[in-house]
Order: sequence, then structure tokens, then C-alpha cells
Amino acid sequence: METGRLLPLLWKFAWPSLATMTLNMLYNVVDRVYIGHGCGADAIAGLALTFPVMMVLGAFGPLIGVGSGTVISIALGAKDHETAEKALGQCVALKLLMGVTVAPVIFLLLEPILRATGGGGRLTDGTLAAGVRYLRIVVPFNFLAHLAFGLSACMRAEGSPIPAMRCMVVGAVLNIVLDPVLIFVCGWGVSGAAWATNVAMTASCLVALGHYARGRSVVRLRLSRIRVHGRLLVRVLSIGLAPFLMQLSGSTINFSLNHAFAKWSPSAAVGTAQVAAFGIFHTAMMLFFMPSMGIQHGIGPIIGYNWGAGNFRRVRRAWDLSFLLTCGAVAFASAMPVVFAPWIARCFADDPDVLRAGTFALRVGNCMIWCIALNVSASTYFQSVGRPRTAILLSLLRQVVVLLPCVWLLPLMMPSRPLLGTWMALPISDFVAFLATIPPVVLERRALARGAIAGNQPSQASSADARRARTASGA
Repeated sequence: METGRLLPLLWKFAWPSLATMTLNMLYNVVDRVYIGHGCGADAIAGLALTFPVMMVLGAFGPLIGVGSGTVISIALGAKDHETAEKALGQCVALKLLMGVTVAPVIFLLLEPILRATGGGGRLTDGTLAAGVRYLRIVVPFNFLAHLAFGLSACMRAEGSPIPAMRCMVVGAVLNIVLDPVLIFVCGWGVSGAAWATNVAMTASCLVALGHYARGRSVVRLRLSRIRVHGRLLVRVLSIGLAPFLMQLSGSTINFSLNHAFAKWSPSAAVGTAQVAAFGIFHTAMMLFFMPSMGIQHGIGPIIGYNWGAGNFRRVRRAWDLSFLLTCGAVAFASAMPVVFAPWIARCFADDPDVLRAGTFALRVGNCMIWCIALNVSASTYFQSVGRPRTAILLSLLRQVVVLLPCVWLLPLMMPSRPLLGTWMALPISDFVAFLATIPPVVLERRALARGAIAGNQPSQASSADARRARTASGA
């Protein structure tokens, strides 16, 4: 972490994370491919209606997991193993607590939430029924998925990316095997996809717990540490607040888009096709965006460790590397859906209306993704060094400050083609977020340069020197 070559080190951390996220993404992709071809447009549109609910539940994952992982990385860099163990134990405690508080509340309000999302608008009755059926099975078991992902984040933070990947591989493979069996052979349809997900995530959780139970981890999971640890809780939540709010804002955006498609569509059939197209767009976008996210997950522990050690020159070099690689990754994520839109849409649906809407959505929605590399890499940097306020601002910039107003206002400004106005909100927000990220990045890079000059390298500096350097760099 302190002296290894950055590119091989980044690859060491990034590829298991990338494989983990890609395999995890296959939960959604496989579900939607099988459901789109086997259950029809209503079913795939119903799953699209569940996105906001699943994103609200999912938002609590990074709130706890990312914050805990960052604290562990920084603590290990500062040789503070006690704090690292407390962060791990608290992560498990908070995941279990979430399972008995948040999930039951959402379970009781499923149908009203989906109706508000768009199921009560100009959509078919089958769309709402499919969404409710899926969530009633998945939501009660969702805390197991959170526990698996949280422990996986802690494994990466302690420098164990391969075990982190292994626990996700087990679940993904199991889900791929069970999906066609339960959907087609057993004839359970949408319910089969939900049960396949539950079984797979339970297996991932057991594998993750087994890693710590064997006592081979860098950070030990002790029963005495599985509780809330006062001040550490505030620190973890403040760091995890940026990705939490980002995902929560993503849920708001999903809600707004589904609502807009239902509101501005001239008929229930068109509205269902538009919501189904958004489901295709969202799934494909996340799949092609995986490489850039793998880079961010790989660079995070490196930046956090060297920040904790006061090695600001290496922090800056790591940030530079992640930005350059992210540029290439987001260019790929933008080009592939635009060029291959018809073929990608055909993977998820047979209905001609859904295919036309999905092709259009992929081309318009992804055409400016290439310009968000700066925003993505900057958010990861500020999150990794424990600067939550700046990370929160940058994370919310694209999805809330720009995109949300565009979703509601552009259809009103384009009354002849309101659905086009809704889709145009996505590329506009990407470009504006890029422009707005430039000033804070320039200021931070200047501060990092001053910190590198003011502080010695870790092999020469005392802990007091490192603290003074962190202060000089604007910590």
C-alpha cells in the first residue's frame, strides 16, 4: 500500500471488486432477461417500478459499508487495529439493526409506494401486480444482502479483495442457476426470480461470515465488538453519508422518471413501454458502468491508507491514475449502449413497442456519460480521505441539483414531445455536473501539493508530522 507500484496495486484491488460488482449486477440482468422474455412487458415494467424501493433499501448499504470500510483503511494506515476492529463489529451490528427497523416499514407500505411511483398512473394493472409480488418476497430478506455487501467492503478495506469477491461469486452463480429453474421449470414467474435472489444472497452472507469466523482476516471480528461504538458511529455515518445520499437521490430520480413516463404517456400501453424501456436503460447503464466503479473501489483503500499515513504525494498520484482510467471506462460506458442499442434492447424484451422505446432510451440517456469521469473520481477521492461534506456535494450535484429539476421542467418546456424532454434531462445533467466539478478539484489539487511539500514521506515522518501535513492539505 505504501511503496508498491500503483497500477499493479490498483489492479489487485480493482479486478476482484469489478468481478464482484459485475456478478452482483448479474442478479438484476439475469432476472430481467428471463422475466422480459418469459413473463412479458408488464413484468419487466413492474420490476422497473421496484427500482426506487430497492434503491432506498440499498442506500443504507453504503451508508454503513462504505463508511466502515473507509474508517478501516485509514485506521490500518495509522496502525490503529483497535479502531479497525470496532468499525467491523459496528458494521455487523448496524446491518442487523437495519433488518429489524427499515425493511419492515417499507414492507408495510409497498403498494402505496408503487402506486405513487407510477403504478397508479397510465400503466397497466399487471405492471403494479408484478412489482408488488416481487418486493413482498425480496424485502424481508434484504438485510442478508446488506450484511454480505458490508462485510465484502470491509474485506477490501483490510486488503483482502479476493475473499471479498469470493462471497459475491457464490451468490451470483447460484442466482444464475436458480433463476431459469424457478421462473420456467417451476412456473413461478416473477416470484421465482425473487426467491432465487433470496437464496443466492443468503449463501453470499454465509460465505462472508465464514471468512471472519475462520480467524484469517487482517481485522478480527470479535463478539465483544458487535455493537454501536459512540463517536465511531458518527464518523462512519458521516463518511458513508455521501454514497447514501447519492443512492437516495437515485431513488428519487427513478421515482420521478417513472412518474413522468406515466404522466406524459398518451395511453397505458405507451406508459408501460416507457417504464419497461427505463428498466432496460437502467440495467444496461449499470452493467456498462461497472468498470469505472471497479476503479473507484480499487483506488479507495489505496488513497485512504496513504492519507492516513500522511503520504500525500502518493495520494495525488493515485488520484491522477484513477481519473485517467475512469475517463476510458466512462467513454466505453457511453459508446457501447449508443452503438449497440437495438441489440441490447433485444436481450431484455420481445415486445416491439418496448424494443423501440428501449433503443431510443439507450441512445439518448447514455450519449453524455463520457463526461462524468471527473465527478466520479473526485467523489471517490473526498470520500476516501474522510471529507464527507465535499463528497456529498459532488455526489448530489448531478442527480439532485441538476437532473431532478430537468426531469420535472423539460417536459413542460417541450409540450409537443414531453417524453423526449424527460429523456433529455439525463445527458444535460451529465454535462453540467462535469463543469461544476472543475473548481473544487482544482482547489483540492493545490492543497494536496502544499501538503506533499509540508509533510515528509511515511518512512521519515512521525505521526505528529503526518497530522500537521493533513492539516496543511485541508483535511
